[in-house]
Amino acid sequence: MTSETITIYHNPSCSKSRETLQILEQHMIQPKIIEYLDTPPSKNELIGIIQKLGLPPVELLRTSEKVYMEANFQTDLMSDDEIIDAITKHPSLLQRPIVVCKNKAIIGRPPIKVLDIIFS
Repeated sequence: MTSETITIYHNPSCSKSRETLQILEQHMIQPKIIEYLDTPPSKNELIGIIQKLGLPPVELLRTSEKVYMEANFQTDLMSDDEIIDAITKHPSLLQRPIVVCKNKAIIGRPPIKVLDIIFS
């Protein structure tokens, strides 16, 4: 696989993200690396990632983030679109890492889950 087929939405300060990237590299995969805090996905890109994950948008929220607590989000009262807008506005809310391969995606928690996507 090449960088054209695998993309990782990566946060280099996150140990799980670094570990997931390391697993990819150990399997001779050089993914396209998107440091999403510097280059956040657009709303349309995020919708595409969510569709590939097959998860509701609320599953992508990092509820332990400072911005989440300060904003006092009430996700049970928010629409999917409002959650996507919140992630787009505050990319630190996005679960990490996310690995995308063609029409599939996974959240690398635990990092070993990345093997599911590269060997499926």
